[in-house]
Amino acid sequence: AAFFAGLETHLAPSETPAMDSNAQETQNQIVQMAQFILNEAKDKAEEISVRALQEFSVEKLKVINATKEKIEQEYARKAKAVETQQAIARSTAINRSRLEKIRGRQDVIGKIAEDSKASLTETLKSEANMKPFITKLIVQGMLMLLEDEVQVRCRACDTAVVTACLEGAMKDYTAVVKKETGATKACKLSIDKATQLPPAPSGAPGPSCLGGVVLACQNGSITIDNTIDSRLGLVLEQAKPKIRSLLFTK
Repeated sequence: AAFFAGLETHLAPSETPAMDSNAQETQNQIVQMAQFILNEAKDKAEEISVRALQEFSVEKLKVINATKEKIEQEYARKAKAVETQQAIARSTAINRSRLEKIRGRQDVIGKIAEDSKASLTETLKSEANMKPFITKLIVQGMLMLLEDEVQVRCRACDTAVVTACLEGAMKDYTAVVKKETGATKACKLSIDKATQLPPAPSGAPGPSCLGGVVLACQNGSITIDNTIDSRLGLVLEQAKPKIRSLLFTK
């Protein structure tokens, strides 16, 4: 017992420092492991933070680009709509201007036609002017028909003058045919009393006629309109290009 007691007394002091050293080493290892884990966690957290920031930047850029593209598309759509509206407005204005110009030109030509009608009516009030005029109209119609018998239609108020022109028209017709072809050809003219031309314009509703004649043959199945209205309309239609060049420079 004394031996073991002495041994215990001898060994105890030497084992205590060793145990303290092991505990300290263990504690250091634990601290190191904890520090390592903390460092790993910190690095991982930083890595996650960096990745999250990168992903955020990428997503942010995507959103910005998508929004920018959407804004650009919307702007392009609105710009196109404005451009289309401007084009429509410009086209409408041009068409309106053209229509106004056409309407103005038609009004001028209409005024020329009315002035011509008034001038012809005034000129033909004189029998000295009317007889040769009517005679020429009859001869022109006869040369177009080349028939043996032709009826002449006129206004009721012109019957006497037209009747007085028939003899001269038949002679002129025969002379023209003889001169142009060498043949002798006659044509019998008569007044068509059953069909008369409308009266002179009076402002009242209904058809009217400025004068002239209509020649008919083959029981009225063939006619030549040599009224003043018809001839004046034909002359004006043929003269429109010349009238436009003289009156409308642009």
